[in-house]
Amino acid sequence: MSKLTGVSKRILIGRALRSDRLGETLLPKRIALPVFASDPLSSVAYAPGEVLLVLSIAGVSAYHFSPWIAAAVVVLMFTVVASYRQNVHAYPSGGGDYEVAHTNLGPRAGLTVASALLVDYVLTVAVSISSGVENLGSAVPFVVEHKVLSALAVILLLTLMNLRGVRESGRLFAIPTYVFVGGVFLLIAWGSFRGLVLGDSMRAPTADFEIKPEHPGLAGFALLFLLLRAFSSGCAALTGVEAISNGVPAFRKPKSRNAANTLALMGVLAVTMFCGIIGLAMATDVKMAEFPAKDLVRDGVPVGDAYVQDPVIAQVAAAVFGEGTFFFVLLAAATALVLFLAANTAYNGFPVLGSILAQDRYLPRQLLTRGDRLAFSNGIVLLAGAAALLVYVYDADSTRLIQLYIVGVFVSFTLSQTGMVRHWNRKLRTEKNQAKRRTMIRSRAINAFGAFFTGLVLVVVLATKFTHGAWVALLGMVIFYAVMSTIRRHYDAVAQEIAAPDEPTDDSVRPSRVHAIVLVSKVHRPTLRALAYAQLMRVDKLEAVSISVDPDDSKALRAEWERRGIDVPLKILDSPYREITRPVIDYVKGLRRESPRDVVSVVIPEYVVGHWYEHLLHNQSALRLKGRLLFTPGVMVTSVPYQLVSSEAAKQRAKKRQEWNAPGSVRRGPVDGRHRDPGVRS
Repeated sequence: MSKLTGVSKRILIGRALRSDRLGETLLPKRIALPVFASDPLSSVAYAPGEVLLVLSIAGVSAYHFSPWIAAAVVVLMFTVVASYRQNVHAYPSGGGDYEVAHTNLGPRAGLTVASALLVDYVLTVAVSISSGVENLGSAVPFVVEHKVLSALAVILLLTLMNLRGVRESGRLFAIPTYVFVGGVFLLIAWGSFRGLVLGDSMRAPTADFEIKPEHPGLAGFALLFLLLRAFSSGCAALTGVEAISNGVPAFRKPKSRNAANTLALMGVLAVTMFCGIIGLAMATDVKMAEFPAKDLVRDGVPVGDAYVQDPVIAQVAAAVFGEGTFFFVLLAAATALVLFLAANTAYNGFPVLGSILAQDRYLPRQLLTRGDRLAFSNGIVLLAGAAALLVYVYDADSTRLIQLYIVGVFVSFTLSQTGMVRHWNRKLRTEKNQAKRRTMIRSRAINAFGAFFTGLVLVVVLATKFTHGAWVALLGMVIFYAVMSTIRRHYDAVAQEIAAPDEPTDDSVRPSRVHAIVLVSKVHRPTLRALAYAQLMRVDKLEAVSISVDPDDSKALRAEWERRGIDVPLKILDSPYREITRPVIDYVKGLRRESPRDVVSVVIPEYVVGHWYEHLLHNQSALRLKGRLLFTPGVMVTSVPYQLVSSEAAKQRAKKRQEWNAPGSVRRGPVDGRHRDPGVRS
């Protein structure tokens, strides 16, 4: 079984890499772009649709506001990109928003940012994959009919791909990302040429539909609130921008400059694609409704539950390229793939952030461990599990999931940019060089505007999305904050407890004596081996202890002990309630009370078996006893293994893997009449 597992792992993940090959996993810009920017690039596949969905509440007449909402999103995108370019130069270590907030605003602000980012990364995976399933469903109906199962399968596939390593997965992800970007630019160019030069009338599949508004004739504050809600939905295009600042260490040198250039390129591409799709959606008369079954009307009749509403980009592609054409199918497939791969932004950001938080003792130290392929495997698996749970709970519905989105990312945006303003203020107090001061002042102005703008958007997002699901994201942030605070307190308390003091203590002073106890059930080979080992320890006092559950068995044990002339005194403890653990614990505690400066060493014979089911038949009393003794101060526990014949099967399996190292193997002794030294390969 172990061999089969090892082969399967090698096939799925690949051969393990040496630690000194970590530098080979660093990314050039052409691979870093699809790895870290696939989320904001792919968001143009659903962000325009979310804007139209919200506007449809007031009817088609509200659609003419969409270009203005797109313009506001563009301004925000450029502001955030410019702000983060300052971050990657100032903090290239990879902590990103967390490091900026922690360093400049304090641990609480840093932990708030970390909580927001962790929630946002989980939602990135859930939203991207759910949206990808819906887009793929426009060309493959089977996928959309089994949304949850398809989404979970994609999460599993992405997890395996990322466990193979950042660079290897990045190369694989680069092709569909660039195909998607090229396909969208071709869509925009060909659609613009047909509409502006050829004068063709391009009609989306829903162009002849009507929308039954939920709240017709909105005006005043109600209309303003609707526009703000549409703007907050369009801000989904900004998710993932911060991932590049968190992933600077993964870039090739010069890291900061390469990361900043990748940020700028990502911003230009995302803005162009977002605006182009919004413009073509208006030109082709796309209709979207939050509840299409009853709000989309064709020939005066609602389309009904059987109607499947395709995303905006799929409808625009059908109008520009023609439904079912090669370029339509190619763009649909590339869109679905890039949405699946957009989750890769989180697969790179979450484990890195988790490792930094683990290093700061806010998360379990297991998240610091790199796997066989030098990726943070535990963080990858944790992210996959959380995202899969969300997909299952929300039925892989991107419209429901996206309501939880955005909040976390704007919390981190705002606190990060505020921290950067403090960073520049601190630098300016000591910097005397005028050229550097001018650069710092310009950077501070950019970050200050970014903090103000993203803070304003955060207020809008909270006001417009709270009752629509944003409260779930906030609850998740609170839970992450509380859990990480608790973990930090635990690690701090343990560190303080085990810290080596300046003055000698009981832990550093040599004990007066060592009182060794060998636990005995009957006289057999494991007992004799444990006794021989204990005698080699050269302790101050050695005795054998047995628990009397059955008087006849105890009498027989003493008779056998005396017959063999074993020169270790045997003490039999009475147990009227047939307990094994309690009498031993009470006896050991009694020895400690009599001589507090003595150490009690308890030696326990144990069987080593070769099959999993044999563990259920042996060593249960020893395990319970060891578990109790661990909590008894001044007591040391030693296991003396004795390997049964069945352990030979496990040994042979391990030999084939060339990694046999069973406990106590050098003391195995004769097997089947032959002497073998398990420490030497045959």
